[in-house]
Amino acid sequence: MNRVEVYGIRHHGPGSARALRGALEEFKPDAVLVEGPPEADPIVELAGDADMVPPVALLAYSPAADPDSGDERKAAFWPFAEFSPEWQAIRYAHGAGVPVRFCDLPAAHQLVPTDDTEEDRQEDREVGEEAPESIRLDPLGWLAKAAGYDDAERWWDDVVEHRGASEEAPFAAIAEAMAELREQLAALPEETASAGLPPGHRRREEQREAHMRRTLRRTLRDGYERVAVVCGAWHVPAIQAKVPAAHDDRTLRGLPKIKVAMTWVPWTHGRLAGRSGYGAGVRSPGWYHHLFTAKDRPIERWLTIAARVLRDEDLHVSSAHVIEAVRLAEALAALRGRPLAGLDEVTEATRAVLCEGADLPVQLIQERLVVGERLGAVPERTPMVPLQRDLQAEQRRLRLKPSALDKEQDLDLRKPTDLERSRLLHRLRLLDVHWGVPADAGRSKGTFRETWTLCWRPEFDVELIEASAWGTTVRGASTARARALAEGATALADLTSVAERCLLADLGDALPTVMRALADRAAVDTDVAHLMAAMPALVRALRYGDVRGTSTGPLRTVVDGLVVRVCVGLPPALTGLDDDAARTFLGHVDAVHGALSLLADDDHLERWRRALENLVARPDTLHGLIDGRITRLLLDAGRLDDVPDRMARAVSTGTPPARAAAWVEGFLSGGALLLTHDDALLRLVDGWISGLPGESFTDVLPLLRRTFGAYASAERRAIGERLRRPDTTAAPSHRPEQDIDEKRAAPATATTLRILGWDQ
Repeated sequence: MNRVEVYGIRHHGPGSARALRGALEEFKPDAVLVEGPPEADPIVELAGDADMVPPVALLAYSPAADPDSGDERKAAFWPFAEFSPEWQAIRYAHGAGVPVRFCDLPAAHQLVPTDDTEEDRQEDREVGEEAPESIRLDPLGWLAKAAGYDDAERWWDDVVEHRGASEEAPFAAIAEAMAELREQLAALPEETASAGLPPGHRRREEQREAHMRRTLRRTLRDGYERVAVVCGAWHVPAIQAKVPAAHDDRTLRGLPKIKVAMTWVPWTHGRLAGRSGYGAGVRSPGWYHHLFTAKDRPIERWLTIAARVLRDEDLHVSSAHVIEAVRLAEALAALRGRPLAGLDEVTEATRAVLCEGADLPVQLIQERLVVGERLGAVPERTPMVPLQRDLQAEQRRLRLKPSALDKEQDLDLRKPTDLERSRLLHRLRLLDVHWGVPADAGRSKGTFRETWTLCWRPEFDVELIEASAWGTTVRGASTARARALAEGATALADLTSVAERCLLADLGDALPTVMRALADRAAVDTDVAHLMAAMPALVRALRYGDVRGTSTGPLRTVVDGLVVRVCVGLPPALTGLDDDAARTFLGHVDAVHGALSLLADDDHLERWRRALENLVARPDTLHGLIDGRITRLLLDAGRLDDVPDRMARAVSTGTPPARAAAWVEGFLSGGALLLTHDDALLRLVDGWISGLPGESFTDVLPLLRRTFGAYASAERRAIGERLRRPDTTAAPSHRPEQDIDEKRAAPATATTLRILGWDQ
């Protein structure tokens, strides 16, 4: 006679996993059915491979032929950790040599967006927030509330996860509790039973349970007499129910579906945590992993590991601390009536004893242990698209191992291996796979070093699958992607960004296409703002080309033409600007000035400075913000010797306060070094602010606050201290003379002259 055992579990529960493993070993089924997508049946045997290391996830995705089609790619994950009951069921089946199948609704149906009817949406609007939370969405919450708990996870931990290995398996009690909840749900009015549910949720749930029953019937017809079904606790009564096969066939008939592919991908504990976008709702995967793997005395072992983490950070923690922390955790559990100290009790004991009340060490333990970040691994024979395999080969060749933790990587571009690593990371960024994030957005100002922060995230596998439409290798796919970006760019700045990224990634095959598009766009674009916005990226690209040994001849031609056009078009572009436009152009002026300084071309620098000198010669045509900033740039370049007079005129009584404040903001933006060392300018600014009438001061205060608020606190403090000293703002001729000991100063003077090369 056939015998079926249905085990209701909580996904990713260590107690459930331990109890399930024991129940399966006792039941000895002929076949095991696990809640999951049936499309994974052909690759489930990979779970028995020694190279398959959890956490891992099943990935279902819909292949897309055209990356430019605009169709959103559908994908879904089914993650498994070492402490997941489903994973233990799969590993048991492989170890026992019995078949294992997935029995949930196929991913081909689940990835199709639910076609919600107007009745579904109307019902959701009418009931919505006014009704209590649905039993369907949170059955454990209802059971916890009935047991007097305000936290469903704590209740489940107490009754299931913290049960000892010798205690009776809880599956019969779980099934009974869920059956009672379903009976209560059936007795509720329809609108109350559906409260809080997303539209179509109930219909999708019925389809899933119908498919689980159908898979169970087929397994029994295949001759298996002892079948174990592992599913979420809520589904147990539905699977055990005597529902006619014809009813399930009607429920599943005509379901829309799409083409899907299935594979295994590495997962992380961080992605199991509920705080992540792809989270599985586990708040403490590291703690759960410890509960599952600790053979005995889990609290003592956990606090010992926590002490070791703190010692590694040079924090003083002794064995006596650990002993007292264990006592406190157990005492708290006893006071709260818990069978075993949970994470809350252990954390409180850690904070009070090991960390002596400090929060920062507790956060360290939270990151290192409670989440316990780790990255799983899949076997080499796992199905992958060619682009994924090429990336894996590049990772091995360049010795860049993926990690779930942030890892800083310093690259010296003069070394061939580091240069190849940089190119790989830049190529991946072109494919929107941001495995590496460069410091300062990758702008190293022409140096031979780059600093990257590397962190592998599971969703990168989906992005690689999407990017495989561009090519089968990282280099080929990024080349095709760069060409497409160049052809689709509508702004000059976008094209310059693509050109820069091509040089960083060493995509010589794509560069001609990008450069043609860039030259064509630059030749017809007459907007000076666009030309100025394009300049910094082009100059950085030139500098990177020098560092990386790539040809930048066509790029240099474009830059030369842009410099001339910007200098010629600058005066009319900066005339008659309003406040918003002036602030926009202020950023452009600073960016171009910095780019030309980086380029270090004397002819271009001289042309630019002459253009700025011509502008400040006609200050009445300029916005105060622009006038002040250009004056500061020319002062820093040593091209002006009458800056105090210019500032005096800019902040004179006859100048409107708003313009004067804008001039001061433009002049002083970028740092307070000038004010802290030039007493004459500080005196002018102080005198102007002190002499402002009350209403005028109120009008210009936001501008002044924006200017001085951008300074570092140390700079603001230095300015305030100088203003508090009476001699600071006095005229230089009125300052008391300082006695100088020429004999004592002579050695220092000689050394300074020798450093400057003036001792000849």
